[in-house]
Amino acid sequence: MVDKSIVRQMNELDRRRFMRQIASSLLGVTIAPVAAHAFDSGKANAGSKKQVIYLFMTGAMSHVDTFDPKPGSKVQGDTKVINTKTPGIKFGEHMKKLAGFSNDLAVIRGMSQETGAHGPGQYLMRTSYKEIATTSHPGLASWVQRLDGRISRQLPASVSIGGKGGSPGYLGAKYAPVPVGDPNQGLQNVKMPAYLKEPHFNRRLALSATFDKNFRGLAKNNQHVNGYDDLYREAVSLMKSDGLKAFDLNQEEDSVRDKYGRNRLGQGCLLARRLIESGVRFVEVISGGWDMHRGVFDSMASKGPELDNAVGSLLQDLKQKGMLENTLVVIGTEFGRKPNINVNVGRDHHPAAFSTVLAGAGIKGGQVYGQTDGDAFYVEDQSVSVQDFNATIAKAIDLPYEEEIFSPTGRPFNISNGGSPIKEIVG
Repeated sequence: MVDKSIVRQMNELDRRRFMRQIASSLLGVTIAPVAAHAFDSGKANAGSKKQVIYLFMTGAMSHVDTFDPKPGSKVQGDTKVINTKTPGIKFGEHMKKLAGFSNDLAVIRGMSQETGAHGPGQYLMRTSYKEIATTSHPGLASWVQRLDGRISRQLPASVSIGGKGGSPGYLGAKYAPVPVGDPNQGLQNVKMPAYLKEPHFNRRLALSATFDKNFRGLAKNNQHVNGYDDLYREAVSLMKSDGLKAFDLNQEEDSVRDKYGRNRLGQGCLLARRLIESGVRFVEVISGGWDMHRGVFDSMASKGPELDNAVGSLLQDLKQKGMLENTLVVIGTEFGRKPNINVNVGRDHHPAAFSTVLAGAGIKGGQVYGQTDGDAFYVEDQSVSVQDFNATIAKAIDLPYEEEIFSPTGRPFNISNGGSPIKEIVG
């Protein structure tokens, strides 16, 4: 029998751990976080819903060495500058593939924010709100599901690959992205063990239903545990689903995997493409290693081509498969890096100016929005706030960016925190 008072005292994380422990002990399987999601029972409807692949460069990507170079300036350092396919637009030398896709890209050089700390900066980019102690704000992935639902009845609405992505905040665990730590390993801990045959598993499932009868009664009156009855059914559905193949990169030809690059970002982008094809609504791919306080030019010689190759291959595949029109690809980071080179031949944190990139989903490519000064230090024209950037993302995928929802405390919030879409990019 479950003690109701104990359950009521649990926080969200404790409750989820408690339910997974029960499932593990009774059913003989480990229920990954994906099992806590409420999957659609309706038919998949990919045609009417735009999707997102958000590539987050954690650590703060240098704008001077990527998408906002300053040829001839003392701040450019060892990173050379190359022309792109679009007349008048130049990139850093490591962005060779993306230079060939420049007509599909909207490069936003006018990004600016106020915090130079990684955690708060990442939180702001993902939620549109400053981090505070009293409220946990939802990330973009959770907003997309909350405002416009999901696509697949088998697969989750959102997936985070390669690290800790956005939190569902006050929306609750139902809207949390499914985490995939290593794209090469796919979604782990959801397969039925070889020793546990289906008849035996079904008997354990029936036995568990008897044991947790009292708990189910509690769930009817407690919003924090009212999804408990769905836990086993969703886990079983996922374990038996063909949808799991979407997470398996071994389904791809070696030549395709090689094309994307045999690194976390390259394989993450390939997995993102597979998940989008299968009906996942929002995929975030996280790439660390951009905090280049030391040896920025040596680091860029490695990280730059890795990013360029992965995203270039992703855009190429999306275009060839006819998916780019319905898929928004985002390259984001928490802030920029100081143009002045420090004593360690690195660049320090710089929130005053940085760059982001959008492609697909009907955005107007072949353009640069925003202009920094001659040393890429300040935004001189067409400044873009994080809130405006997220409103632009929402507008591009046809979300009601001004629609408010209320947190459990009764406060109204929206996906962009009052931001306005960039009309030159999304109309």
